[in-house]
Amino acid sequence: MQRMTREKIEQVDIIIIGAGLTGLTAAYHLKELGLKVQILECSKHVGGAIQTFHQGGFTFESGPNTGVVGSVEMAELLGQVPDLRLIADPSAKKRLILKNGQFYPLPSGAKSGIKTPLVSLKDKFRLLLEPFRKPGTDPNESLASLVERRLGKSYLKYAVDPFIGGIYAGDPRLLVTRYALPKLYALEQNYGSFIRGAIAKRKEPKAPKAELITREVFSTRGGLGALTDRLADLIGRANIHLGVSDCSITPLSDGNWEASYTQTGISYQLRGKHIITTCAAPQLRSLLPFLSEVDLAPILSLRYAPVIQVSWGKEGLSLPHFHAFGGLVPSLEDKQLLGILNPSACFPDRAPKGGTLLSIFLGGMRRPDLIDASDEEIKQIVSDRLRRLLRIEGNPDLLRIFRHRYAIPQYEASSEARIAQIAQLEARYPGLHLAGAIRDGIGMSDRVQQATLMAHELAKALSNHG
Repeated sequence: MQRMTREKIEQVDIIIIGAGLTGLTAAYHLKELGLKVQILECSKHVGGAIQTFHQGGFTFESGPNTGVVGSVEMAELLGQVPDLRLIADPSAKKRLILKNGQFYPLPSGAKSGIKTPLVSLKDKFRLLLEPFRKPGTDPNESLASLVERRLGKSYLKYAVDPFIGGIYAGDPRLLVTRYALPKLYALEQNYGSFIRGAIAKRKEPKAPKAELITREVFSTRGGLGALTDRLADLIGRANIHLGVSDCSITPLSDGNWEASYTQTGISYQLRGKHIITTCAAPQLRSLLPFLSEVDLAPILSLRYAPVIQVSWGKEGLSLPHFHAFGGLVPSLEDKQLLGILNPSACFPDRAPKGGTLLSIFLGGMRRPDLIDASDEEIKQIVSDRLRRLLRIEGNPDLLRIFRHRYAIPQYEASSEARIAQIAQLEARYPGLHLAGAIRDGIGMSDRVQQATLMAHELAKALSNHG
């Protein structure tokens, strides 16, 4: 027998689609500013890509393992939860790069930069001339082109390529610097040189609260899921609707927005003055049926890197030769492996005492087909790489495989048209806000900064029209 449904309509100030970090942060600030907010989430848990698991004394993530205190907004949000804030052990801040089957430290200064085997002697000398090279003129220049032009091929192969594999799981030949690494792009455009720009910025007056941007690697006690759970508690669980299906958004003639959705077999309608979407680009087609294919095409052209993440843990295993944040892998060294992180070196609560927890990343834009590999194939790749690169033998006490088909958006040449289209749609439909990682950066600090600024802008707008 078909279950009977009934409709409920509720009026709020702002509707948020998605209970990931962006949506939760926005809702937290909006509630603090006195506004009525409701979040709609299709999954049965908060956190979005952030999910923490506990098994046999191991604490591991299926999404981001860490964040960086890279914005004032991120620092201030962590300041709201001081009991959770957890900064990585300084002894583990070392980053390693694979070359010829061996991990080498990424240079951290002039002395180590001179000695490193990662960069050719020719490019070490080329670096001295970097301040005198002319700035580029192509606003859509790829990251690979920029780095090779200013620094040389070995910097691209053994510094930037693995770095981009770790951040974007992407291809530096396709990522556009202006969108993927805007701060690096600004150094050349504003100062004519990376080196001159870095020196000049150190001498410039600091922006308000700039001292809060420490660039420290952080997590939260009990895993990053503790942060999103705390935000959900502060927002109020009654204001977050989980397990939502058939959600669609409609602009109303009175200037309001209506979200229609189903939850536990009951149809609901929620109305708000503003609506914020934080979901991935592919979900916008069904969520925003009033937009045409032409309207959405520049946004739907956004590509995502598919990533497999493997949590691997073993009790009683010490890796003094891999006591580091992790090791990144250049694409010319390995097409399948992106990198191996060592969360247990950074945070003592991630593994039983004396044990090791590793987080291993595979696929990305190098091998997008790996997302469909069998579990046995994935286990074999992991076992082979750990044996060859870290000299680890035997079976683990923990092995969990997580697959993310739409893991990381790629800020490629299509970014200019996508961002312009988002601005045009928001202007055409007042009250619609297309947020999330489709723009403004992919890191946790980027998400928190976007959500915080948007919350304050909306609160101001509603106050002016109040």
